[in-house]
Amino acid sequence: MFRSLSGFSGTYRVASVLGVLCSLALCRPAVAQDLVVKIGHVGPTSGAIAHLGKDNALGARLAIEDLNAKGVSIGGKKAKFELLAEDDAGDPKQSTAAAQKLADSKVNGVVGHLNSGTSVSASKVYSDAGIPQISASATAVEFTSRGLKTTFRVIANDLHLATVLCRYLIGSKSRAVAIVDDGTLYGRGVADQFEKCVKQTTSKVVGRDRSNDKATDFGAILSSLKSKKPDLVFFGGMDAVAGPMLRQMKQMGIDAQLAGGDGICTRELPKLAAGTMNDGQVVCAEAGGADGEAKKSMDDFRARFKSKFNVEVQIYAPYVYDAFNVMVDAMKRANSADPAKYLPVLAKTAGYKGVTGPIAFDEKGDIKNGAVTIYTYKGGAREQVAVVR
Repeated sequence: MFRSLSGFSGTYRVASVLGVLCSLALCRPAVAQDLVVKIGHVGPTSGAIAHLGKDNALGARLAIEDLNAKGVSIGGKKAKFELLAEDDAGDPKQSTAAAQKLADSKVNGVVGHLNSGTSVSASKVYSDAGIPQISASATAVEFTSRGLKTTFRVIANDLHLATVLCRYLIGSKSRAVAIVDDGTLYGRGVADQFEKCVKQTTSKVVGRDRSNDKATDFGAILSSLKSKKPDLVFFGGMDAVAGPMLRQMKQMGIDAQLAGGDGICTRELPKLAAGTMNDGQVVCAEAGGADGEAKKSMDDFRARFKSKFNVEVQIYAPYVYDAFNVMVDAMKRANSADPAKYLPVLAKTAGYKGVTGPIAFDEKGDIKNGAVTIYTYKGGAREQVAVVR
């Protein structure tokens, strides 16, 4: 093919050879292959708290879309981010199956799960596979207290949340407090911490009961509590159970304030309570919160979220969004999406500016100086009372 032809110049022969080589794509400019980065997200997009799981899922979707739109480079290669989404229905057994599926898919990282129980159950799977896991909503102390190097969270834990709420509600007052939990890791944990705090005050715990996270009938529990005349009932659980409890408290004439953690602190609660909430009756604390400079970034996020999806942020979507971005930021700083290489860099995260505020992790993977927001409800709408760190 490359033989010289009589009557043709050497220059032409060289040009012919180069032309053929180029036609074979041997002299085209080198183009770096896209780096495919797969990040899993798991939450309950079915079941009683699907509205919260779908909120998280939309936060994940927005994060992935934004990352791809930015044209992020990792280690000199353009990264293409893929979202692998799984539904765990809020069930710890399903959460381990979902986690194993993601591990088998060789994901580069995972954001999730929503519930504390599901996050803890799945965390061993991710730890064994060496896959970093950031929860945007699991608050149980146990999630990060077991020495696993792969677990992180971007919100305050139950110890901090319950203590802040207890101090706000009790203060120097002497109150009769009844405590009920839903039997889940989250519900028990936040209720236990609240009870410990109450016992350090002049208030008295007049009753401690347990239900379950599917309960709709609280007749026996509330009958027992009514005789003890509490002026404050703390519920450790989710809004899907707190709503029916509020309805039955009204029916039984229990005129007490209801308090709880972020599980009940949703915009759906008034609907779930079917209009039985009095103004100021419910006081709740949400892990996270924006103050100072972060308030504007959070407000901007909520507006963009509403514009894109035509729904309001429930609770955790901004934290899910930040969890994806802080994970990718660690990949960029490590010049690698390999979990083994970026995990130690992720652990040293400090000063990352998220839409929810500054993010830095302590030695356990907990966020440092996490914010807690206190809310109440008036006229069927949630109102912010204070942000405490």
